[in-house]
This record gives sequence, C-alpha cells and structure tokens, in this order.
Amino acid sequence: MTASELFNRYIWLVDLIYRTDGITREDINRYWSRSQYNIDKEDEIPERTFHRHKDAIKELFDIDIYCDRSDCRKYIIANRDEMERGGVRAWLLNMFAVNALINESLPLKRRILFEDIPSGQSFLSPIIVAMRDGCAIDIEHRKFDSSPRHVVIEPYCVKVFRQRWYVLGHRIHDGAMRVYALDRILSLKQTETKFNLPKDFDADVYFSESIGVILDAHEPELIELRAMYGQQNYFRSLPLHHSQTEKERNQDYSVFTFFLRPTFDFIQELLKYGASVEILSPQWLRNRFKTISRNMCEIYALE
Repeated sequence: MTASELFNRYIWLVDLIYRTDGITREDINRYWSRSQYNIDKEDEIPERTFHRHKDAIKELFDIDIYCDRSDCRKYIIANRDEMERGGVRAWLLNMFAVNALINESLPLKRRILFEDIPSGQSFLSPIIVAMRDGCAIDIEHRKFDSSPRHVVIEPYCVKVFRQRWYVLGHRIHDGAMRVYALDRILSLKQTETKFNLPKDFDADVYFSESIGVILDAHEPELIELRAMYGQQNYFRSLPLHHSQTEKERNQDYSVFTFFLRPTFDFIQELLKYGASVEILSPQWLRNRFKTISRNMCEIYALE
C-alpha cells in the first residue's frame, strides 16, 4: 500500500466517525465495503488494521478515537471540540469531505474550480509519513539558480503558501534549519535514520512572526500602513497576519499596524495592492517601497 493510499484511509476513517458523531465497527465496515478508497474491494477493515489506523491517526493528527462502551460500543472522537476550532485537522477534514462529495456528484465536477497546487501531488504524502515515523529523508533539490544537490533533512513540518507546499527541515550535516519547496524536489526517499522532534518545537510559533516561509535575520518590528480605495475592507475581512490591528478608521482609508518580520514574502504580499496601500513606517521600509515604485516607473517610462 502506498503512502498516499494509507493517508487517504486515515482521513476517510476520521471523516466518517466525525460526520456520524459515533459509529460501530460493523457500520464502519459497511461503509468501507462501498468506499471509493477501498481499492482492494475488502469486505471489512481487519481488527488489527483498524487499531493500527487508529494509533497512526492519533500520532499523525493528534485526533483521539476511542470506543464508547456505554453507547453500543460506538467509536467517537474524544477531542471533537478541538477539531471544530480550526487548524490543520479541520482543514484536512473539510478538504476530504469536499473531494468525496465531488466524486459522488460527477456532473458538478466541472462547476467547482480549485487552485492547482502541483507540488502536493508527488511528495507531500511521503513527507508526512516520514514525519509520522520520525525518519530523516534524502531529497534531491534544485534551486532555480543552481544545480541539483542531495541533502538529508529531518522533516519538522510542512506548510502551504501561495499554491506551493514547503517542508521545514533540520539539515543533518550542519544542523541548519532550511525550508524547501516541494515543487523543486526532484527525488525523495525515506532513510533509516531516526530522529526525535525537539519537545520545545512548535510549528505555529516558529512561523508566527512572519508571513510566508522565508526565514531571515529580520527582527520583528512595528509596521504601519494606510489602506485606501476600498482595500481596507479586504484587510478587515481577511487579515494578513494575526498581529494585525486597525489603528485608525476613516471614511476613505484605514491605518493598520502589524508586528512581524518584514521579509521578502511580506513585501511581495503588499505590492499586489499597488497604490491602494501606503507604508507609513518604519522609514526604511517606506524607502524600500519608494525604490521599487521608482524602478517600475522607469521601466514603463521607456515605452
């Protein structure tokens, strides 16, 4: 069984138990016998396999499935409330549920459009399996401006940003933390080298001071900008960062503040708003946008 097939089985099982709010083993087998993910046409999920799946789901997603003996021996999700607060568990279930619904409603398939994330197809599942197993991976990676090279990393976490999946890895040969785009990985294999995730590592905290995936030497600082021409409404409805606050609100514009690392990803994110956003402070960042604007004017002035 491939890693992606196993991954689908885990998500299918969680989604079924979540949607039914409690289900017996007999009913799980009944649903499994006609599931599209049952590629081997099994009549049931063997008991030992079921418990292995349950243990893997706990380790991989921190979703606790247990048998409620007081209610007809139904299997339920113990931490259902935590799942419903959002995060990766809710995202995985929503993604799976939508995908299953589309597959069951083929006439609607051409009327539901998604953004393509090409890098997620080949390497995401084996990386997640390596994370689950605590095994280092050997990847052949090629930057846009260099030749391919092999590197062995301990995969700490994965993150999606701007239609690309990335893996944060601890390099074994020098101990450095680096981010690798999955769409620039040429090959990947799981090694027999085991690792333990540091107890104090928290993926959310690691990236909490920045937007995107770039890790650089910038220290977090207070950034103030003015959003105009209706763009302030988009900032309110979908904040750029958890530190975003609306400092000033007027009829024609709003002033927002952020406390984060002003990385390349953050600058690129603001540039898409064009003249609808003005950096107010710090001065060095305002000057950076002045330089970018001046360079753009020079390019278009040639025509």
